[in-house]
Amino acid sequence: MLSGHSGRVTDIAYSANGDRIVSSGDDSIVRVWDITTGDCLFIFIGHGSFVYRVAYSPQGNVVASRSFDRTVRLWNVETGNCHSVISDYGLIFAMAFSPTGDSIAIGGYDSRVGLWDVASGECRSILIGHVSGVKDIAYSTQGDLIISDGFDNVVRAWEVETGACRHVLQAAESHLYVPSPKGIQIASYDMRDKKDIELWDVETGVCVRRLPGHDNGTYSVVLSSQGDQIITGGRDNAVRVWDVETGECRHMLIGHTGAVTKVICSPKADHIASVSVDNTVRLWNVGSGTSRKNSNHHRAAVTGLKYSPKRNQIASCSFDSTIRLWDPETGVCCRTLTNHGGVVWNISYSPSEDQLASCSDDSTVRLWDVESWACRRILSGHTKVVYDVRFSPQGNQIASASGDKTVRLWSAETGDCQHVLDEHSAEVWTNIYSPQGDQVASSSANTVKLWDVETGTCQHTLIGHSKDIYQIVYSPNGEQIATASNDTTVRLWDVRTGTCSHIFIGHRVAVMSVVFSPRGDQVASAGRFGSTVRIWDIGSGECLHTLVGHKQIFD
Repeated sequence: MLSGHSGRVTDIAYSANGDRIVSSGDDSIVRVWDITTGDCLFIFIGHGSFVYRVAYSPQGNVVASRSFDRTVRLWNVETGNCHSVISDYGLIFAMAFSPTGDSIAIGGYDSRVGLWDVASGECRSILIGHVSGVKDIAYSTQGDLIISDGFDNVVRAWEVETGACRHVLQAAESHLYVPSPKGIQIASYDMRDKKDIELWDVETGVCVRRLPGHDNGTYSVVLSSQGDQIITGGRDNAVRVWDVETGECRHMLIGHTGAVTKVICSPKADHIASVSVDNTVRLWNVGSGTSRKNSNHHRAAVTGLKYSPKRNQIASCSFDSTIRLWDPETGVCCRTLTNHGGVVWNISYSPSEDQLASCSDDSTVRLWDVESWACRRILSGHTKVVYDVRFSPQGNQIASASGDKTVRLWSAETGDCQHVLDEHSAEVWTNIYSPQGDQVASSSANTVKLWDVETGTCQHTLIGHSKDIYQIVYSPNGEQIATASNDTTVRLWDVRTGTCSHIFIGHRVAVMSVVFSPRGDQVASAGRFGSTVRIWDIGSGECLHTLVGHKQIFD
């Protein structure tokens, strides 16, 4: 499941090669996702109101989005820049790229169809004929025809070259979708009632087949790239897959808890994506008719997530007291570890990825064998909840931070406690090793302490923040530390002297997260409810960029 929009997801579309999906939402944001990893690759910000349709160009280099702000925006996928804004149609209801991707057709409230050049953003021609607004548009497979669907319940087929209207089809409550290579060009249906879905041939203007509609109305219809299947979604919360030749329903896909407002088929026709008013996107296997989302999910909030590159595995921990291991390719939960007696707050893979450490409300740290998933050792000694656990860069030691105001250093080999670092005056929420592994930094309330790993002595106490510190991070070379605080500031500290070298001021709310750039010359910070990410120059302390768009930001 792809999660990121702060409100309802309004539309989705595949890229031409099927490796990405673009989505829009009523948060006014357009997001581009990697279909394999589920990662959000790009965020396009610029619309002044909610975005309700998106489309990839056939070449995959441009994304078009249309919004309630009465504009269509064309975005360069490589740079993330908006290079054209199309308006002057009133509220825009429809858009479609030509098969070659060099033009885009636009239709809206004023009943006109406009053809625009994608590269220049200039209007090529205007098609006039509908007597009311144009609610959908599609190009024919060859690109020589444009099909427009009007609120006048008339479908028009236009010649691109001349602008002449070739056919006028009286398809009641019709709605247009992408053409099929086999010649079925139009799918018309009723969004308010259970009426047949009609398939029309644009060349002849003849209705060639009728399929039963969804209960209470059909919201979305799409034809597979091979043209042998039709996928529909409706108000009955279901997705249906139909055989074009026989008209039989191959699969009824059940899983959404609200009406399905949009369905799309991957270019290879091996899976389907569907959008619902339940605020989810689901991916379905076309062959089996099953959802790729696994039902064996956590039963409460997830508190930690780690990826094992060597084993191609994801580990997660949760308030439900479990640790779950996931296959990132299939989304399947491979194993559930249930030995902890309370909330599991964090997990950490060893550098060799042969062990996993976990910490919990039950005051223990547990070490798990990654091959057998047997619990190798239970590290006992803390007297209260353990909030954080980390392996040293060498993998020979483990640091744990606890509500009992201590940090403990453990031998990863024997499980023996080597040092108890007990100079904090409040709960210790997090600890982290320096890149060299010779030092541990730990935060408690509004202070950070730096500890020598060999001796267990406190080298420095970093004092300056006026409120709680939420995150600490070492620079790549280990010479500096950045801290993010509830006092709305980020501070930069010299590890050798323990002095504050810069105070980054700009956020208006608590700073939840901070990270160094790979070169260590910049720091990025994220505010909790301020909807901003700020990038700071380490040398000058100046704010280089302010990134705006998120509704909320959490580490």
